[in-house]
Order: sequence, then C-alpha cells, then structure tokens
Amino acid sequence: MIHITLPDGSQREFPGPVTVAEVAASIGAGLAKAALAGKIGDKVVDTSHQITQDSPLSIVTAKDADGLDVIRHSTAHLLAYAVKELFPDAQVTIGPVIENGFYYDFAYKRPFTPEDLVAIEKRMTELAAKDEPIVRRVLPRDEAVQYFKGLGEHYKAEIIASIPSNEDVSLYREGAFEDLCRGPHVPSTGKLKFFKLMKVAGAYWRGDHRNEMLQRVYGTAWTTKDELQQYLTMLEEAEKRDHRKLGRELDLFHIDEHSPGTVFWHPKGWTLWQEVEQYMRRVYRDNGYQEVKGPQILDKTLWEKTGHWDKYRDNMFTTESEKRDYALKPMNCPGHILIFKQGIKSYRDLPLRYGEFGQCHRNEPTGGLHGIMRVRGFTQDDGHIFCTEEHILPECTAYTALLQKVYKDFGFENIIYKVATRPEARIGSDESWDKAEHALMESLRASGCEFEIAPGDGAFYGPKIEYTLKDAIGRQWQCGTMQVDFSMPERLDAEYVGEDGARHRPVMLHRAIVGSLERFIGILIEQHAGALPAWLAPVQVAVLNITDAQADYCREIAEKLEKALPQHPLRVALDLRNEKITYKIREHSMQKLPFILVAGDKERASGAVAVRARGNKDLGVMPVDEFIELVVKAIASKA
Repeated sequence: MIHITLPDGSQREFPGPVTVAEVAASIGAGLAKAALAGKIGDKVVDTSHQITQDSPLSIVTAKDADGLDVIRHSTAHLLAYAVKELFPDAQVTIGPVIENGFYYDFAYKRPFTPEDLVAIEKRMTELAAKDEPIVRRVLPRDEAVQYFKGLGEHYKAEIIASIPSNEDVSLYREGAFEDLCRGPHVPSTGKLKFFKLMKVAGAYWRGDHRNEMLQRVYGTAWTTKDELQQYLTMLEEAEKRDHRKLGRELDLFHIDEHSPGTVFWHPKGWTLWQEVEQYMRRVYRDNGYQEVKGPQILDKTLWEKTGHWDKYRDNMFTTESEKRDYALKPMNCPGHILIFKQGIKSYRDLPLRYGEFGQCHRNEPTGGLHGIMRVRGFTQDDGHIFCTEEHILPECTAYTALLQKVYKDFGFENIIYKVATRPEARIGSDESWDKAEHALMESLRASGCEFEIAPGDGAFYGPKIEYTLKDAIGRQWQCGTMQVDFSMPERLDAEYVGEDGARHRPVMLHRAIVGSLERFIGILIEQHAGALPAWLAPVQVAVLNITDAQADYCREIAEKLEKALPQHPLRVALDLRNEKITYKIREHSMQKLPFILVAGDKERASGAVAVRARGNKDLGVMPVDEFIELVVKAIASKA
C-alpha cells in the first residue's frame, strides 16, 4: 500500500504505484481538471509522474506560484512548436522561464519580423486549442544526441552532448514537436490560454559573444485573461515612464557613443543629481557617518588580496604605469579598510561609520547597458560600518529605520525585505553565522518588518538583507542592502585594540541605501513619470509675463523667490519671451514643473500672481508672499 499525505494532513491510500493525476482524481473531478503538476516535498513533477512510495503531495494548480512557472515553461515550448511549424528550417536552442514570462532562442537564416511574431502567436493559439497531450519519455544521452542530430537540431544535440554520458535525458512531445527538457510541463496544450509574444532581440549562443548570434523571442503568459491584460497595461504605462524618453524630453541627460555606458548630465539633470546627493549627504551627517573619499585607481595586488581579481577581473577596467598593473575600482570597500587601518583603532572608536559617494567602474557588456539604469561608470552612496559582533543588531535596526525614512521621502513606501542566509561554501564559524543571521532577522522584527528568507543566497563571507522597492506601477527594484562581512577585514589585516588590550578583527557592515545614484535617479524619474516632487524638481517655479509691460515685475518676483530660502534658494525659470501666454504655459507644463506663475497688468497692480500647479490645476490669484508660503510648505513636506 502507498500512503499519500495531503497538505491538510489527511492521507489517501492506494494499492500500488499511483500518478499525481490519479491522486487528484481521487480527491475530486474539479481538482483533476485544474491540476497542472504535483509537488512532492520541494520538487515539482508532472501529473503523469508515478509515485512509488509513501510521500507528501500537493496538487499544483493555476492558483499556485509553481503553477504559473509550469504554464510559462510549457508556453515556451509551445512557442518553439509554432516556430517549427511555420519555419521548419529554424533550429531550436533553449527556452527558459524568466520574470513575468519566458523566451526561446532560435537559429534562422533571416531575422524574424513583427509580422512573423503575429503569425507565430496565431499558430500558438491554434496549437493550444488542439489540446494535444504533452508526453514525457527518457533516452540515454548518446541516443538523444543522435536523435536530435537526425532532426537537424545541432544546437540541441550540442547541449545534450555536454551532459555526462552515463546520464539519461528527458524529452517532452506535443503533437509533431519534441524537445529536450527536465520538465515539468502542463498535461496538455489546452491548459495554455493567456499569452502574448512581446519582441525579438539578439542573443549569443550560450551567452558567449564569440559564438553566433541567435534570435531571442520573448513572451509572457498568465493564468487569467485579466492578469495578462493588467500586465500589458503596466507595460504601456512603463513605456510612458521610460527614463530614457523622459530624460530627452525634460533635457536631463544623454548617453553618447563616444563614452558608452556613462552619463552626460545636462544642467537640469545635474541639479536633480545634486538634490539627491546633498540629501544623502545630510543623511550621512545626521546619522553618525564620517564622509571619506578614496582614489579611483588602485594597485592590482590589493584586488588580489580581496579576491576581486579572481572573481571580477573580466568586469574591471585596467591600466598600467611604470610596469605596475592597476584597476579602476568596481567598488569602494577595500579603500575604506585602508582608511580604517591608518592609526590605531580602539574598541571605544567602534562602531565607526564611513560614507562615500564613490565613483566606480564596471566593464558591463554592451548588450546589458540600459539608459542610466545599467551603466559602466556610476556613483554609489556607499557606507561601511566597522564594529564588533555585539554591534550588528543595533546597527542593523537603526539602519532599517533610516532606510525607511529615506525611501519615504523619495516617494516609496512599499518595501520588500529579504534575508539571504549562509551558502554551503562559506568561511567563518557557524557561531558567527548564527549570530549574524539572528541579528539581521531580529533587526527587521524590531522594525516591524515582515521578511522572506532566501536560503543559501548570502555571500561566502556573510549574510545580508536585501531591500526592494515596489514602484507606482508595481515593478520591483532591489536598491538597498545591509551585508555582514567577516572576510575582508581578515584579508586586509584590519584590527582594533579591544577592552582586553588584545588585537581583534572588526566586523564590516556594507550598506547602501539608494545604491547607484544613476540607477536610483532613473527609478525616481519612472516612479514619478518625470513629474518630480517640488523638492527634487530641477525647476520648481516658472514666472511668465503676458506682455512686455510686466517684464520688470516678473523679474522682481523671480528675484524674491530666489531669495526666499537663503539656505536653499528656489530654482526659478524666468520666461519673458515675446510669445503667446498659452504657448508658454503649455511649454512649461510639458516640462512637468510643479508651479507656473503668470503676471498680467491686474496681478502687477495688486502685487499678486496667478498660480497654476502641475496637472493644469488653477490655484487662483494670490499675493507673492502667500505663494512663497505654499511652495515652501510643498518642499518641506516632500509630497
């Protein structure tokens, strides 16, 4: 007899081996129809999987996260099936699940066109409607290699040939199409209903630029029509908010082919940058950080000691001078340890907090560059705290509270917290890992934060908290981090004199709130759709005259506004052009300015201005001093 334990703790008994589908059918016809896969422990399996011993089992349906992954994986195969039907000479390669969808790479004699995508998607719909069963079989590796060579699928044969010769491989067939895959897959193509092909891009075979270029077809798949439509609507909104588009329209920055992966900041964009940097500088100052500045170029031997040379060499820009090898720093941590090591440090000096707006360079591949979100030259709000193990909990608790305030000021209140714990390959004692992981988790609990555990995702030298922002249209951006490091102080021989008079290694906490300023500013632009809050807006107020008769009055208003906040002058644009007032208002409105002031003869006579707020809101006529109170309040509230 075989006993199957269900998620509610109940058991079902079967006289012999039983499939997942049969278990589902024994529970009810509705569940049998909804079943997409099964889950035995942590392993997701096909509904055809045969259970031969007592096991826990949950039936996976479209309501489960695992179910959505199975749907997307199966839809990738449906895509390949449709391509082979329409383009028999195309060769299939790989088709994994990715965030929000899937892709499949193909080798074909010509580029796929938008019209091809429409035809492929239509064929996918037709194949899904046939509701063909998806059937698994297993072959010895060498037999599978010969099978795919016989089909002319040389890429697939190459993938299989890289598998150890003593292993079997699994294949899945649906109709006339058969593909290599570990699975699992939905029981039949009829389960695949809500999908859309998105775009075609280039991709190197096996991700190696030395190999041939393939065509990567991206798609998305969901469990309901509403979910698919919501996702497509979100993409439309994301396109409107694209920071690259808004960067051009608002004249903030540009990327130039003369320096790929770096940013040319225009005056208004640099004003925005400075507002973010100066805000973070005040955060440093008000929370016990000492700002430091390290050099851009450091000797190769330092990077060898830290381990970066072995791990990141291909992503580092290097140079040579007087027969010495150097690298542009990809991160700031080693420099901060060198600063810490200057002079004798006592336990009384700890925790010691360093902060730096450190410019870093990483040789990212051209295909991975994306506006100012992913660049080769960037500046981090980098901080490192040197402390004892006893300091980890209070420092992390204080840091989380600080990070929450900063994100709220920038307009983000939805934060996802994740604790990445020890990997199998690690250094340090279990005792120190226990203490570090406990401190990170307790710091989040003390801050009232619910969090996920990411088992084994910590660095080899310590666990970390990842702080992910959820923006106005539901996208997630991992920005902040708090990382516990036992390794680098050891490798670079950092120490302090303890209360016992002996020398001890400090613990190093790596932390960043916004991370890369370039990327964070890109996120800000997209979060606010370019309509930045008054305190961040590069231009906060535009002053417009109707005729030349009000020009001097408008100059007086602009001067008064600029002097209203001596410590932080208002950023004012004075527009005295001989243009129609409707044209000027429209132009400044398109620049998404928080406030537009208009002065005609009536306003000049009464010492007032007509005030328009962003969104074409008419706030009426008010004295200049009253408007100053309004704008100062808007800036102070960071709303």
